[in-house]
Amino acid sequence: MVIRRFGAEFIGTCLLVATVVGSGIMGEALSNDLAVILILNMMATVLALGVLIWTLGSISGAHFNPAVTAVAVIRREIHPGEAGGYVIFQIAGGLAGVALANVMFTLPAWEPSTNERSGGGIWLGEIVATAGLLWVIGALTRTGRGHLGPLLVPAWIGAAYFFTSSTSFANPAVTIGRSMTDTFTGIAPADVLPFIGFQLIGAAIGAFLTEAFFPRRVPPPLDLPDPVHTSGQIDDREKP
Repeated sequence: MVIRRFGAEFIGTCLLVATVVGSGIMGEALSNDLAVILILNMMATVLALGVLIWTLGSISGAHFNPAVTAVAVIRREIHPGEAGGYVIFQIAGGLAGVALANVMFTLPAWEPSTNERSGGGIWLGEIVATAGLLWVIGALTRTGRGHLGPLLVPAWIGAAYFFTSSTSFANPAVTIGRSMTDTFTGIAPADVLPFIGFQLIGAAIGAFLTEAFFPRRVPPPLDLPDPVHTSGQIDDREKP
């Protein structure tokens, strides 16, 4: 039922953003050490993302990310009309999530961030983070290992927190939500559109890498023998 899928995308994105923002606020309350704050922020995000993918993946696919949804449309894995609904509910969920986190810590529900994040290095970081995310997702789905998503997708995001200059937003809905908190995880509204633009470039690169390394399996022509021979070996045509 489509409303359940939209609801799953809303709740998933809402709780993801609430986790990112809330753990950043808590980190600032517990420590003045930026490394400690970032570690706490990363750990909370990784754990929550794994839980959200596991609980909601069977309902909506656990996109929680317009870039993931856009790639799914291009691959004809989701109808464009339904994908539009996904994106709307993802963005709404992100805005609800930032309000939830802010209010929990007695801050204004929405407060534009003053945290500037711009420059070539940071934008390159977003390309790398988003490309890697889409590549991991593509590799899991193309190899039939989607059940590992709750482990490997958060693992990539957690690693990218530390090896990318942008700390791995990798998600337009999360980026929009984070523009409405003037706390550790915020991003100035003026920097949102460039971030999203480079995230979409990264998504395109990740989709290309998926096609290059894990192309779709093409059914054999009708006049060829079945790919599973009497020897029990699988024909190369059916290998990814």
